[in-house]
Amino acid sequence: MKGLLMNSLGTKQKLELIYIDGEGNISHRVIRVLEIREDAILAYCYRKREVRLFKLENILSAGAVRKRQGA
Repeated sequence: MKGLLMNSLGTKQKLELIYIDGEGNISHRVIRVLEIREDAILAYCYRKREVRLFKLENILSAGAVRKRQGA
């Protein structure tokens, strides 16, 4: 996952995350990585429309944003 995050930081590519917060709530986020720290990433969250800190241990899944397919 670190490689994916490093690539996103370098290319400014958006990522989709499945994230579990401190209260156990699971959410889907689209982010753009701004900084990678030892145990967390600082990223712009498009859902919250602000810069947020995401703990690496709480990221359940991460991947490139998939393009939406129309019907």
